Amino acid sequence: MLKSIIEWSATNRLLVGLLTLLLAVAGTWATLNMPVDAFPDLSPTQVIIKTEYPGQGPNVVEQQVTYPLTTALMAVPYAQTVRGYSMFGTSFVYVIFEDGTDMYWARSRVLEYLNTVAEDLPEAAKPALGPDASGVGWVYQYSLRDTTGQHDLAELRAMQDFFLRYELQGVEGVAEIASIGGFEKQYQVVVDPQRLSAYGLTIKQVKTALQRSNQDVGGRIMEMGEREFIVRGKGYLQGLDDIRNVALASDRGTPLTIGDVARVQTGPELRRGIADVNGEGEVVGGIVVMRSGENAMEVIERVEARLAELAPSLPPGVEVVTEYNRRPLIERAIATLTTQLTEEMIVVALIVIVFLLHVRSAFVALVTVPVGIVASLLVMYLLGINANVMSLGGIAIAIGVMVDASLVMVENAHKHLEREGEKGSGEEGSSLLALPPSQRRAVIIAAAKEVGPSLFFSLLIVTISFLPVFTLQQVEGRLFRPLAFTKTFAMAAASMLAITLVPALMVTFVKGRIRAERENPIARFFIRVYRPVIRVVLKRPGTVLAGAAVILAITWLPLQRMTMGEEIVPFPQIGSEFMPPLNEGDLLYMPTTLPGVSPQKAKELLQQTDRIIASFPEVESVFGKVGRAETATDPAPLSMLETTIILKPQDAWREGMTKQQLISEMDAALQIPGL
Repeated sequence: MLKSIIEWSATNRLLVGLLTLLLAVAGTWATLNMPVDAFPDLSPTQVIIKTEYPGQGPNVVEQQVTYPLTTALMAVPYAQTVRGYSMFGTSFVYVIFEDGTDMYWARSRVLEYLNTVAEDLPEAAKPALGPDASGVGWVYQYSLRDTTGQHDLAELRAMQDFFLRYELQGVEGVAEIASIGGFEKQYQVVVDPQRLSAYGLTIKQVKTALQRSNQDVGGRIMEMGEREFIVRGKGYLQGLDDIRNVALASDRGTPLTIGDVARVQTGPELRRGIADVNGEGEVVGGIVVMRSGENAMEVIERVEARLAELAPSLPPGVEVVTEYNRRPLIERAIATLTTQLTEEMIVVALIVIVFLLHVRSAFVALVTVPVGIVASLLVMYLLGINANVMSLGGIAIAIGVMVDASLVMVENAHKHLEREGEKGSGEEGSSLLALPPSQRRAVIIAAAKEVGPSLFFSLLIVTISFLPVFTLQQVEGRLFRPLAFTKTFAMAAASMLAITLVPALMVTFVKGRIRAERENPIARFFIRVYRPVIRVVLKRPGTVLAGAAVILAITWLPLQRMTMGEEIVPFPQIGSEFMPPLNEGDLLYMPTTLPGVSPQKAKELLQQTDRIIASFPEVESVFGKVGRAETATDPAPLSMLETTIILKPQDAWREGMTKQQLISEMDAALQIPGL
């Protein structure tokens, strides 16, 4: 069957070429539209339930909210783990599902169970699902700054909450915009207990009066002068005076209002998160949380474009400053891999040309590489696998093997043409231009059919060698599966091209004078080295196998370490690591302090550490936050500091400075008691 495919492909070259061109165009389109990120998403499918229970301590939150939720959600289908965290006034419940569970199916199941258990929660507890984002969804952070000094932190927070947040949440691919820092404006009624007692009133009456007075009341319709009028009682509170004038009771015909028993004022909401830039003072920040499975590059570009559109709408002197952007990391990672792929292809091309000494034949061997790459990228696109370090790395390690089959097939055609030319002319190494086209085509097809099936199955064997990787589960599966997929796709594409495209190209391009191996000095050198070795190995197979077994055994035998005077076993002492460290180009400083720290002290620690970090000449900017942002994806307590350190390009660093040395110097400078 394979021989028939080879012969059909060599005979129908135009059709094979058109199909290959169609495949290349589709693969190129998929490459340009493929989701791109720096690294694979290792987070499992999870649904977060955030419940606000204002004014309650962690113990009460645990007993009345977190425990009922976690016990009820353990029955959700395919739920693997349910974790609950209780904090002051807030509960976080994480439902982690088995691998392969659809995100939105999981969210709908959790929502069904949440509706049943919500009746058992306190009236003031309001559970809500977190955003449909993964653990690597924080792709962009910005701060809102005022250069004129005319707007305080409360006004900047209002701009963030009621303008920027709503505008950016409508950007395609954005799951949530989380706010951090500043002050949320709050109307506060500070009751005087002595006055309240003197009038015989209670706090509950004050609360009830406020709730009752802050609503509109609809009446019926009156018809007057051939028009209808809707009767309404307008009762929404509009400001401080409206709150002060809310009636509580009457004292001998004189109405008592809230203003008689309390001080009404505006003030900040209780803060559980603070943001700072370079240790220079507080700012208001925003965090763009990307929807799970979206293209990070495109989402960031859309957010940046939308922020540029919104900039003229901000008050004069107020500007949005980027504090963290994942796009440079993605661009560096993709550029590095693209450069490596290009260099590999150039090296392979040079080696093929040097050994074949025939440019058109080298083209036949090399054309399968880009076509195979775009074919594998097309399959990645169809399966929803994004381009990242691991998935593109699978293609990188497959390039050398991808060209192997076509190279062997072309070399075999050269040998057959060389022998046929020698038969026809009676001279070794004579020109083959005199061969009739039909005879040359028959020789090439025969050469391809001779080795094609063997090469096809050899590539399939290499392809299935990565199948055990597909059995990996959990985090290791999510990390290495993209690499195994892309290598398998690339090898499968190369095996198909070897029996279809390569025979068609060989008939078209393998023309002209074909040099014999003896005319190539490099080939002659390696043949001289290779033949004696292979003869010895074939004469003494038992000795060779015994030597290999001894070398293998040495890796497990204990050896004496010369420097330490101790015995070690080489193989177990190599060490292992789950994945190599990824140099993102920036740093994250994330210390913790003692529980129960006050917001003021936490802010002082944040600004102190930020100033120290910003003093290093290698640092471009520092964006620090303490506590949590207004999002279910951030359960950080007030005792946790997170500082994003954006570094300058490495050519702007001090001479001889390395990343590890910079980290060590920062660690030494940040030895603060209690931190």
